[in-house]
Amino acid sequence: MAFIKPLFDRNFLEYASYVIKDRAIPDLEDGLKPVQRRILHSLFEMDDGKFHKVANVTGHCMKYHPHGEASINPALVVLANKDLFIDRQGNFGNLFTGDDASAPRYIECRVTPLAKDIFYNPKLTEWADSYDGRNREPVLFPAKIPVVLVMGVEGIAVGMSTKILPHNVIDVIEAEIACLTGKKFDLYPDFPTGGYVDVSDYRGGNGKVLVRAKLDTSDPKRILITELPFGSTTESIINSIDSAARAGRLKIQGISDFTTDKVEIEIKLARGVYAQETVDALFAFTECEQSISVNLLVIKNGLPVVTTVNEVIRYHAKQLVKILTKELELEKKELLDKLHLRTLERIFIEERIYKAIEKMKTAKGVQDAVIAGFKPFLKEVGPRGVSEDDVEHLLRIPIRRISLYDINKAKDEMAQIQARIKEINSHLKNIVAYSVSYLKGIIAKIKANEEIGGGKRKTIVGAFDKVIAKEVVKRDVELKYDSKTGYLGTNVSGAKIAEVSPFDRILAIRKNGMYTIMDLSEKTFVGADAWWIGVADKDALAKTIFTIIYKEKGTGYPCIKRCVIEGWIMNKDYFLVPDGAQVLHVDTRPKFTFTVKYVPKPRLKVLAEDFKAHDYNVRGLKAGGIRLSAKEAAKAEAGKK
Repeated sequence: MAFIKPLFDRNFLEYASYVIKDRAIPDLEDGLKPVQRRILHSLFEMDDGKFHKVANVTGHCMKYHPHGEASINPALVVLANKDLFIDRQGNFGNLFTGDDASAPRYIECRVTPLAKDIFYNPKLTEWADSYDGRNREPVLFPAKIPVVLVMGVEGIAVGMSTKILPHNVIDVIEAEIACLTGKKFDLYPDFPTGGYVDVSDYRGGNGKVLVRAKLDTSDPKRILITELPFGSTTESIINSIDSAARAGRLKIQGISDFTTDKVEIEIKLARGVYAQETVDALFAFTECEQSISVNLLVIKNGLPVVTTVNEVIRYHAKQLVKILTKELELEKKELLDKLHLRTLERIFIEERIYKAIEKMKTAKGVQDAVIAGFKPFLKEVGPRGVSEDDVEHLLRIPIRRISLYDINKAKDEMAQIQARIKEINSHLKNIVAYSVSYLKGIIAKIKANEEIGGGKRKTIVGAFDKVIAKEVVKRDVELKYDSKTGYLGTNVSGAKIAEVSPFDRILAIRKNGMYTIMDLSEKTFVGADAWWIGVADKDALAKTIFTIIYKEKGTGYPCIKRCVIEGWIMNKDYFLVPDGAQVLHVDTRPKFTFTVKYVPKPRLKVLAEDFKAHDYNVRGLKAGGIRLSAKEAAKAEAGKK
């Protein structure tokens, strides 16, 4: 059996690593989960400028993704609804209502030019075998912007999870520009549903944000919800309002949903209720306001890492410089190769070097004749000289091209190549400025795209006054107590104790001196003839001095205990007096007098004695009482003062 535990440990670690790295958590470099990367790779491969059936894209993607269409289709719909990297055609669902997309066979998509600009460069992409070894897929795309912040993502892995909020693409790129130019920048979430966001506790993507719906209260008798808080749909927000109304926390006449491509939920208010006084209740008791905790966990260099928004921007600013440098160097190399071949072609044709091969009878002789023909022109050819591969290229030039060779056209082409090489050298010397220029070009393209609203920000950043539910709800529920039956609650036939709210907690001091803090309920047994019942408000109780007059068990001597009830555990029973003692009186006045009457006994002349409660110090809850006299008490009566 000794080998089983290591076997399970190894298998679990392999499974956990697979889920973390290859399924649930996005990579920092391109901001994509594996399924999203494979979808984009499939679209790049299929791209011909036309729309493709989503079902076809899914089928193509299954060559790379081993988990089937059930995971590919939803991921593609989510990716397409970001309106950045995939063009849509057909019903891809409604972000506001939460309606699902049509079946994959009915909807179409294609990759956008922006996706090609950001991700696509096969020559710089690292490739690996697909899961079955039949195809090659990208390990990571060389992304030029921090896609993980633009897209936002949520994922649950083994032992860890990530929740990254989406940010405005132009804000993200401008932050990257600020980073490259050494300026300060701040970056906050932007949601496709609009609304408001309070980022005072955002903490760089590892704290929490408060999101709110946008409300129109211009009509005092109705409220219009025109934008949703992130994470809510019209259905969920209507359900939350309906639940709050049934619980008595809102007073509304009706609610209607007129949402199409824009959110419009109308709340008609009850008679005597007005919009301004209902707003706080909507924020307190419905999804019109929500708190969202965030955790910026990504895969960085093959390992899960918790990072911050600013660190992501700095990482991608450096990555952009590296990627653009590699692209420029690669283009320069290709241009130099092209220029070298064009130079060889020009000399080969202009100087009629091809004539020297007419008398040669062997391949070696032909090759030597060509190389020998270039010897007078080696200075013009340059340090690379003439290789065997160059000779093979020249020998493959068709006769038609030689006969139609245009010297001036060839010289113009070579001049353009040289000009471009010079331009690339200038960019390499000023690579940061070139990177900034590239990003500004991306911003210009996004702003020109009206289909995505020009990349305009949708969510307004601001600070909210915290709405405390207890303060918003009205105390209009009657708390009753039947002293004969001993039942307490809102559904009890007895005397009215107080008007309370559903959030209030109730303190009951029973006849035997035991007290309990409990939630408000319809009916709870606390015993007959309870001494004190009221709302257990911490601030109020901290200022309330309870005076308990009781007589000791056995001796019957009167004692006084003055204390403050501060901390407690809900629904737990506590004793104010020693076990077996009999409580004679409980009072909450800070100053009052009381009379203790004694049991008549032989030779006892004084049968009653007056005391002032405020003459005795306030002590801890667990402290014992102070003995008032060494006579057996019969009862205690409190005075008016």
